Amino acid sequence: MSQRNSDVSALVQAELACAPGNVPFTPGQARACTVREVLDRVGGKWSIGILVAASNGPVRFTELERHIEGISRRMLTLTLRNLERDGLLHRTVYPTVPPKVEYTATPMALELYESLVALTSWAERHRRAIAEARTRYDRDHAG
Repeated sequence: MSQRNSDVSALVQAELACAPGNVPFTPGQARACTVREVLDRVGGKWSIGILVAASNGPVRFTELERHIEGISRRMLTLTLRNLERDGLLHRTVYPTVPPKVEYTATPMALELYESLVALTSWAERHRRAIAEARTRYDRDHAG
């Protein structure tokens, strides 16, 4: 098996080690699983856009829906709930008809904001180079 394939096997084994029900963890496994879960959440397809938008001040569901291109209502709802559960968003419901709901970034999310902006800026600066590298790779490894 090639080195590349053995690396994949190690990743699969790590995934299985973090699967629910596989306890007890060693202290290192528990720490790695927690870090990976957090990075998966904040690095998720929709989370970065939501956190960046909420870091600029309170934002309503419909504003997020318009701002984040391609997200479904269901996925937005699930992502908001998960970010709230993780302590990154605070949800405020105002007793109006219809109810007004706003999401604001928590201090923990505001601390993360600078890193997210740096990451998204890096991706924007390098997106063309990455696309060109992918094209070269696909051409060189075709067939």
